[in-house]
Amino acid sequence: MVTDKGIRRLRIRHETRVSYAQAAVSSHNEVRMTPLTLPGQTTLDGRVTVGPAAATWSYWDYWGTQVTGFDLMDPHSDLTITASSLVETAPPGPLPGPPGWAEVAERTARSRLLEFAIPTARTTVPAELIAHAREVTAGLDPHETAVAVSSLVADRVSYLPGTTGVNTSAAEAWEQGTGVCQDIAHVTIALLRGLGLPSRYVSGYLHPEKEAELHRPVAGQSHAWIEYWAGDWCGYDPTNRTRADESHVVVGRGRDYDDVPPHKGVYRGVAGGPPEVTVEFTRVA
Repeated sequence: MVTDKGIRRLRIRHETRVSYAQAAVSSHNEVRMTPLTLPGQTTLDGRVTVGPAAATWSYWDYWGTQVTGFDLMDPHSDLTITASSLVETAPPGPLPGPPGWAEVAERTARSRLLEFAIPTARTTVPAELIAHAREVTAGLDPHETAVAVSSLVADRVSYLPGTTGVNTSAAEAWEQGTGVCQDIAHVTIALLRGLGLPSRYVSGYLHPEKEAELHRPVAGQSHAWIEYWAGDWCGYDPTNRTRADESHVVVGRGRDYDDVPPHKGVYRGVAGGPPEVTVEFTRVA
C-alpha cells in the first residue's frame, strides 16, 4: 500500500451505456477500465459489472493492461457497463538524470523501446513538422525536449471537445488546430518519436480538482497523456502542461489509442447512437 506523504485515495465510477435502435441479437465486448498497480499507484479494489447480467473474465493483454471480456448471446436493447475502482496515488518522485541522446538511441535499438519509437497510423505527421520540432528543441536534453514539444503542441492544438472523432489522426488534429486530450497526446507522441525519444500513449483518469474536498462526488472524464523514456518512463500531460501526478490514474499504456480503448466490441443488430459515458470521482482520503 502506498504510504508516502501526499497520497490520495480515489473512488472512481465509470459508466458506459449503449442503446440500440433495435434489440441487438448478440454482442461481444472488451473493457479496459481497471486501474493498474504501479509504483506510486495501488489499486485496492477494481470490478466491472454488466447489465444485462453476463459472466465476465479477465486477462492481461500484450501491453500489460487488464482486460475484462464478456459476451451477451440473448437479444438486448441496451448495454450498461459499470467499472468501479478504489485507488491510492502518490506524488511523482524526482525525474531521473537525463541520459544523453546517444544512450537513448542505443537502448531503443536493442530493447522493446523500439515498439514505442516507430510511427503508427495515428501518430504519423509530415516530415516538415518533425523538422520544425527539431529546430525548437535544438540543444535540449530529453526531459526538456518532452516539455518543449508538449508546449509546441498545446500552443497549436486547442482543447475543444466535439471537433474531432475517435479516429482522428495526429496529422489531422495538427492541421485542424483543435482536438481533445487524445489528439494532443497523439501529436506529442508523433513528434517525440520523430525526434528519437520513445513515447507511449497513456489511458486513464484525471481528477478535475487539485484540492478535492473529501467524500464529495465530482463529475470527471477519462483522460489521455504520455510517457516518454529518459532513463525510465516519465509521465507528462501535454493537455494541461504538467507532469502526471497524484491526480492522474493509469489504466493502460500502448503505442496509441488503438492499443488501450476503454470499450471495444462488436454486435449483431441495427446501429444505434453514440455511447453515453459518465465518470464520477470521490476523494475518500
